[in-house]
Amino acid sequence: MQIKELKSLLDPLVEKYNNTGFIEHDPISIPHQFSKLQDIEISGFFASTLAWGNRKSIITSANSIMQAMDNAPYDFVLNHSDQDLKGLLHIKHRTFNDTDLLYFVAWLKHHYTENDSLEKAFIPHKNATIQESLTHFNQSFFNLPFAPKRTQKHVASPAKNSACKRLNMYLRWMVRKDNKGVDFGLWKNISPSKLIIPMDVHVLNSIEELMGIKNTKPNWKGAVAITEILQKLDRQDPVKYDYALFGYQVGKKL
Repeated sequence: MQIKELKSLLDPLVEKYNNTGFIEHDPISIPHQFSKLQDIEISGFFASTLAWGNRKSIITSANSIMQAMDNAPYDFVLNHSDQDLKGLLHIKHRTFNDTDLLYFVAWLKHHYTENDSLEKAFIPHKNATIQESLTHFNQSFFNLPFAPKRTQKHVASPAKNSACKRLNMYLRWMVRKDNKGVDFGLWKNISPSKLIIPMDVHVLNSIEELMGIKNTKPNWKGAVAITEILQKLDRQDPVKYDYALFGYQVGKKL
């Protein structure tokens, strides 16, 4: 399929799936429960971190964390007591367990004690690429001396050639801004034009089928290669097609 044909197919699917009806059954519903910047950032970070497997299970697990934080994640992160932390014990989602959760809370407290937004952890310097931003975030996240080695599998890095699907999805939530009411567009120092597609099996299968591409690897290089195709459709907002590529696969199953 040629680029012009691909655009003609995907643009209507963007309109179909990039709307508030998409929110309820997606992990992005978790940060949509909040209005304060920091609450959105923290709840979104947990929801995106847990975003693998069944979406209903992801939402249930993320809601469990929010409830254990009294549905006030920013206040909890900054002001929790040791007794409060006991409420997080035994929360688990697949391989993400309370050891990981407690470290996330500790790091977030460390970060927010010195910064007013999580965005700053993703900006190593002005005009950084997303690869640089995610590598910097990974290094910053594990800079505390008691960082558990096991937790490293839950925060990916392009330096290890990971596709960083969940972090790229989180950046999409925080950075993209349109009038559709799904993504938040709260972060102003990262351009939507620089975002990388959150590569999952739906995206990979859709783009390979539609473009006749074979053997794209589900890694960082593969995610960049797919994004470069999508940039030809919309250079300023390539990852809006995340909705369309997901929706294309869903539509085939109906």
